[in-house]
Amino acid sequence: MIQLLRICFLLAGLTVVPGSFAPAASALADQGTPAAAWGPISDALTQRITAQGNKIGYPGGTAGVVVNRTTGDLFMVVPDQGMWRSSDHGSSFERVDGGKAGGRCETGFALNADPAGGRMACFMLDGTANLVTNAAQNWKPLLNHGRGWDYGVVDWSARDPKTILAVHHESGCELHLSTDAGAAWKLLGKDFTSIGLFDESTFVASKGTGVLRSTDGGAKWNSVSDITPTGRTLTVLDGKGYWVCKDGLMVSADKGKTWHVQGAPIEAAWGPFFGKTAQQIVVVGRQAGSDPKRSSDGMPGFYRTDDGGKHWKLIAPFPSFEKENIPDWTPGKQWAAGWFCCFAWDPIANICYASRMGHAALKYAVQQQQ
Repeated sequence: MIQLLRICFLLAGLTVVPGSFAPAASALADQGTPAAAWGPISDALTQRITAQGNKIGYPGGTAGVVVNRTTGDLFMVVPDQGMWRSSDHGSSFERVDGGKAGGRCETGFALNADPAGGRMACFMLDGTANLVTNAAQNWKPLLNHGRGWDYGVVDWSARDPKTILAVHHESGCELHLSTDAGAAWKLLGKDFTSIGLFDESTFVASKGTGVLRSTDGGAKWNSVSDITPTGRTLTVLDGKGYWVCKDGLMVSADKGKTWHVQGAPIEAAWGPFFGKTAQQIVVVGRQAGSDPKRSSDGMPGFYRTDDGGKHWKLIAPFPSFEKENIPDWTPGKQWAAGWFCCFAWDPIANICYASRMGHAALKYAVQQQQ
């Protein structure tokens, strides 16, 4: 399959190099960004771990990345070997979980970072989940439930967050609520495909079509929008809620009462990853361009906007992983539904990161600062 994809890319005028589906120089140049390439950053660490006699859990490699947007620090998960931090863009790593984190991230939304920086939650599968505060110095384990979680969200509006929503793995998309920082869980229902929190009692979610909203902690849900999020988790920044969707960014400024698509259309599935302001955003998806002669139009990858979505620019191609395919873009399928692939963006250094469960973590340094 990989060989077939390479042939297709070559016929399209793209150059495939090891470790990435990298476009030829002209492809990114006509977007205003010089060509670069994806490269591994985790090999030295995983070799060191195994050399010390420690076993990396299934399926090997890495399984999750997230960036603190305020510092540029990168956090990376090694299955059953915890969370590792790099403050030098992946050149070196130190373990920061003190042995409290285990398992892996099954989806690209399992690491839920506070946009304000300094806090995150790790919703792990086959290992202990944690609520992390004080710049990764304090780790509070969440009560285990079955094999664990696919993804989750935390009420980051609270100084001492207690309210957490999480979707249980292989359960028919069971949504569970904790109001005591993960000490106990309450089942709210099944078939949930996207979730979000505005505060301790205002929840939003999707069951595959449109948006549902609850103002009583999940007891009752009302339909509030026909727009369907593709991203698994909502991001709240400066009081506004952001989800990625097939049309780009869907935004609510009134705690989920109403929703609208903001900016130019882009088929997005991962993100949004915010930069210095709410106007500076990166998503992972693809955008159909207006010029069919440009080989980069419609290419999946990391797209950036500096004006809140009015204009999108391709800054990095979608990475390839050995023996794996790029997302399924077949109409009618829920392509790139967040499974297995995890992405992050450092807005300070303008570096993109990728981790596909079972593979080395990758880095793409955008050569032209935006």
